[in-house]
Amino acid sequence: MLKIVYFLPLFISTSIFSNSLASKQEVKPKPNVLFIFADDQRADALGCAGNTYIQTPNIDQLAKNGVRFTNSYVMGGHHGAICAPSRAMLMSGKSLFHVYDKLKGVKTMPMHFAENGYQTFGTGKWHNEKTSFEASFQHGENVFVGGMANHYSTPMRSLGKDGKLSDPVNKGYSTDLFADVAIDYLEGYAKGKQDDPFFCYVAFTAPHDPRSPREDYIGMYPDESIPLPGNFKALHPFKFDNLNVRDETLGPWPRTPKLIQASLADYYALISHLDNRVGDIINTLKKQGLYENTIIVYAADNGLAIGSHGLLGKQDLYEHSMKVPLMISGPGIPKNQTKDALVYLFDVFPSLADLCDLPEPKNIDGKNFAAIVKGKETKIRESLYTSYRHTARAVRTDEWKLIRYPERNYTQLFNLKTDPLEIHNLAELDGYKSKVDEMMGLIKSWHQTTDDTADLNPSTILPLEYDYKKLKQRPDDKQPKYTLDKYFKGVDLKNVKKTSH
Repeated sequence: MLKIVYFLPLFISTSIFSNSLASKQEVKPKPNVLFIFADDQRADALGCAGNTYIQTPNIDQLAKNGVRFTNSYVMGGHHGAICAPSRAMLMSGKSLFHVYDKLKGVKTMPMHFAENGYQTFGTGKWHNEKTSFEASFQHGENVFVGGMANHYSTPMRSLGKDGKLSDPVNKGYSTDLFADVAIDYLEGYAKGKQDDPFFCYVAFTAPHDPRSPREDYIGMYPDESIPLPGNFKALHPFKFDNLNVRDETLGPWPRTPKLIQASLADYYALISHLDNRVGDIINTLKKQGLYENTIIVYAADNGLAIGSHGLLGKQDLYEHSMKVPLMISGPGIPKNQTKDALVYLFDVFPSLADLCDLPEPKNIDGKNFAAIVKGKETKIRESLYTSYRHTARAVRTDEWKLIRYPERNYTQLFNLKTDPLEIHNLAELDGYKSKVDEMMGLIKSWHQTTDDTADLNPSTILPLEYDYKKLKQRPDDKQPKYTLDKYFKGVDLKNVKKTSH
C-alpha cells in the first residue's frame, strides 16, 4: 500500500507533464495560405519552365522553394471564355461537367477554409458573379467582377462591412492595384491579433490581353529578340470550331512572324511586371514575419496559343492552351521538386485542404495530390481528359495524346515524349491504328464517367476546309490606344465590339 501511495504523485506529475506537451503540440498554428492566380499564362512562359527569354525571378524562386507540377491542366470550357469555367472548377473542386460558370449556391474553397477557422481575403478577377464572391470572402478590395478589362482602367469594387460589393469605380493599373491591396491586407493582418490563419486570394488579370504593359515595361523585350514558338504556323491547318472567336480576332490572317514576336514581347512584359509584384507580396510576408508559416500557391487559369498552331487564343485542346503553371511552397513542403503527375486545377481544393490539415471537402471531383507533394506517391490518375465546347475532346497519358473532333470526323495522335509541340500527327500513319483505338477507348470511358453529354458520333459531318480571307480582325472596347495603334492599324474602328470576355 505504501508503495502505491509513494508512486502516485510521480504518476500524476508525469501524466500532467505529458498532457501539457500534447496540449502544446495540438495548438501548433495552421499555415496561412497565399493563392496567386494569373490569367491566360502559358505553362512555358516562366524561367523555371525552361524559357530563357523571359525574366520571372520571383516566381522561379517559388518553384525552387517548393514543388512545381509540369503536367497541370484546366479541363476545358463550355464556350470561348475558358477562364470562367476554369475558375469555377478551381473554386468548387468540381469538374467541367458538374459546375458551370456560376457559383451561386456552390460551396467554394475559401468558404471551406472560413468554416475551419480561416480569415479570408480576396482581390482581383472574379469571373463567377458577384454574389458568389460575397458568399466566399469575409474581406475584399479592388475586386474586378468580369472577364477582361483595359489594364489602365479596370472597374474595381470593395467588399463592405455589410458583406456586399460596392458599385465599380474605374482605376488603373490593374496589376499594381491588386498587388497593393494584397500587401495592405497582409500588413494589417500582421498588426492584428493573428488569432486565425489567413486565406489570401490574389487573382491578377495579367497577362490576359489587352497586350498593353505598364508604360515602363513597354519595350522591356524588343520584338525582334523573341523567337517564334516551335509550333508556329501562319494558319491553323483545318477548321474545327469558330476560328473567328474573339481571341482570334486580335490579329490578322495569315499570322506573321512580326505579329507573333510583337505579341509575345508584350505578353512577356506583362508577366515580368506581374512577377515583380509577386516579389513585393512575398517580401511583405517576410518583413511581417508571416513567410515561414505561409503556404504559397502559384497557378494560372488556362494557357494561350499566341502563335502556336496558327492560333492566338485558348479555344483549343493543344498543350499550350490547356496546360497551366502550378507550384506550391511553404511549411512541410519539399524544396526544388518537380512532379510530372497528371493533375487538374480543381485538384488544388482537396490537396490544399489536406496540406493545411483541414477536413476533406465533400461532393467534389478533385483528387487529393498532397501525397505527391510530400513525395509519398507519384500519380493520382493514369490519364487526363480535356474538352472544348461540343467540338473537341482529348485524352492524354504519360506519353500519348489524342484529340478528336467529332463534327469533323478527324483525329490527331501525338507522342508527347518525342513530339511535345504536337507537330506530327500520327493518327493516319501505318502502325498506329491500335494506339488510336486504345486512346479512343479512353475518351469514351472519360466521356461516360464525367457525365459529358456531347455527341461523339454526330450524324452530320462538317468540312475541314475554310477560307481564311473571310475571317475578320476586330478589336473590342477593352483595347487601349497602345494596342489599337500597334495591332489594329488599317482596321475599321467604327463598330468596336463590346465584350465581357
